[in-house]
Amino acid sequence: MNLDIKGRHALVCAASQGLGRAVALALAREGVNLTIVARRQNILEETAQMIRDETGVLVTTVATDITSEAGRLLAVNANPVVDILVNGAGGIPPGDFRNFNRDEWMTAIEGLMLTPIELIKATIDGMVERRFGRIINITSKGMRVPSQLHPLANGARGGLTAFVSTIASEYSQHNVTINNLLPGPFDTDRMKVMTQVKAEASNRTFEEQFKIGVDENPARRWGRPEEFGAVCTFLCSAFSGFITGQNILIDGGSAPTTF
Repeated sequence: MNLDIKGRHALVCAASQGLGRAVALALAREGVNLTIVARRQNILEETAQMIRDETGVLVTTVATDITSEAGRLLAVNANPVVDILVNGAGGIPPGDFRNFNRDEWMTAIEGLMLTPIELIKATIDGMVERRFGRIINITSKGMRVPSQLHPLANGARGGLTAFVSTIASEYSQHNVTINNLLPGPFDTDRMKVMTQVKAEASNRTFEEQFKIGVDENPARRWGRPEEFGAVCTFLCSAFSGFITGQNILIDGGSAPTTF
């Protein structure tokens, strides 16, 4: 299927590995040129070269802290046109909310709520002028089924989710859509780290904890990053213009919800 986005330009955050990397590669396979952003220059460049070698698209790298104002300016100014924006961030620690101080709360809010909002603010007017824009926020299954382990992340992402619900319908008349993708367990380095943390806390081996997690999922497996990338890329396509303001769960059916 031709998604009719060849030649568009996407800004993809947290793109050096994991789900962000999968999204960047899937977009590139559709002929989308990229600006990819992450903190670690070496891993980012490796990802960029892999994408260039496979797809031949233009890939610009920006190694920066996207949660800083200077980092956001670098990312947005790397290309004068941003047709597609993919927001994503992680690294917020789990724990009891009573044990986090104000600075830790503000770090979560800055990274998971305010940074995506600032990037939307910086790019959406150009999308309106060109009458094409696709904005995807990678949030979490926790927006549908909150985990007690992640009060910082859930609190901050909840603010972003409400913000998107507030503004999405305003821009649909301009062919600009804003949607959130809510991943469950995917086979990424971060998921492996989280599994190891749970294993150690429960006095289990990684393999034992992994099996528990897999058995709890109706699909009896973790998701593949390329599956996530494909869903995200469709939502960035010319054929998704009637889908906006949605929170789309990709979790193998593990969230017991109707909506």
